[in-house]
Amino acid sequence: MKAEILAVGTEILLGNIVNTNAQYIAKRLADLGIDVYHQSVIGDNPERLKEAYKLAFNRADLVITTGGLGPTKDDLTKEIAFEYFQMESVLYEDILEKIEEYFNKMNRKMVQSNKKQAYFPKEAHILPNDKGTAPGCIIEKDNKILIVLPGPPKEMKPMFEKSVIPYLSKYQDGILFSKILRVIGIGESAASEQIGDIIDNSYNPTVAPYAKENEVIFRITAKAKTQKEAEDLIVPVENQIREKIGIAVYGEGETSIEEVIGNILVNNKLTIATAESCTGGLLAGKIINYPGISEVFKEGIITYSNEAKMKRLNVKKETLDKYGAVSSQTAAEMAEGIAKTANTDIGISTTGIAGPGGGSSEKPIGLVYVGLYIKGKMKTKELRLVGDRQRVRNSTVIRVLEWLRREILKGVLKE
Repeated sequence: MKAEILAVGTEILLGNIVNTNAQYIAKRLADLGIDVYHQSVIGDNPERLKEAYKLAFNRADLVITTGGLGPTKDDLTKEIAFEYFQMESVLYEDILEKIEEYFNKMNRKMVQSNKKQAYFPKEAHILPNDKGTAPGCIIEKDNKILIVLPGPPKEMKPMFEKSVIPYLSKYQDGILFSKILRVIGIGESAASEQIGDIIDNSYNPTVAPYAKENEVIFRITAKAKTQKEAEDLIVPVENQIREKIGIAVYGEGETSIEEVIGNILVNNKLTIATAESCTGGLLAGKIINYPGISEVFKEGIITYSNEAKMKRLNVKKETLDKYGAVSSQTAAEMAEGIAKTANTDIGISTTGIAGPGGGSSEKPIGLVYVGLYIKGKMKTKELRLVGDRQRVRNSTVIRVLEWLRREILKGVLKE
């Protein structure tokens, strides 16, 4: 089965909102073994929408639309679809009652225009909307399938999972199952080169690299009759990748570096405190994203000025005068200072020049020093980053968390 996704809405076409629906639907169709060959965005224009339906059904067996199911005159997705299939729509009283109930629950009166949302052809399979007023529908005719869904993701996703997935499951010819490995600390080119032979020789399963900000994703996808068979195909390929990439593989699935760090800290009862200058609390914020981190995260402070570094962290005035606030020496004293004052196993610090001003030839914008104090042992790291102020700060945080992960895994946990 070949599928096409049509997103309807001028606001998407103009870039006012991001079309996350297409990404979600494409992924879920892939899970069902249904190939998506085209995605389109159409404005709220009846003539162009008619053309889009005609083009889509000329090259696809299944067309899924999102958006354009509202009560206003320019919401025409289903009306144009009914015209395309030469079907007349009728008022469904039971659907109208549910729409009225929705407004009653919100203590609001339903306006007359909402009545439009209760019209469907008798041939349509109607999809209830538990999160809004616009039902969806499925139409089958002449070996073609149209699935019409609402635009808001909070309405579309539950409808897709509850109604569309069971409906499409009968068309499954095997399944596609993917496993994601997340890599950090090396770029896409370097990571791809390390496993180039695996990528080049992959057929089933296939291996595809994707670059994301500050990390690389390897998606391993297998096609089989059952998920268990697909998982069995993936295992040896995954093992080969892990063997070649090593510690740079930090997680799998939808995890994040802060989740991995939080899990390591909590499971090993390693207490931690942070002292930040250039990152201004971003590091602490990332760490405390992990639920349950309060068991080990003791405190985080922002010592932006030299006075605060001396007063709160016991950084020596001589160190600041001789080496400056942006230096490995200051970073070291900050990390040790926060670990000792907070009485934690780990103290970690950041100090640098995020820009846009303040840099020099000796200490350019993007220069950051990190201090890491773990159970009495001190290490520092120099980072040379590029980008605007926010990118430097965000990149610093990710690099710090990755460095912390590696040091814990190869050091403290092996003692």
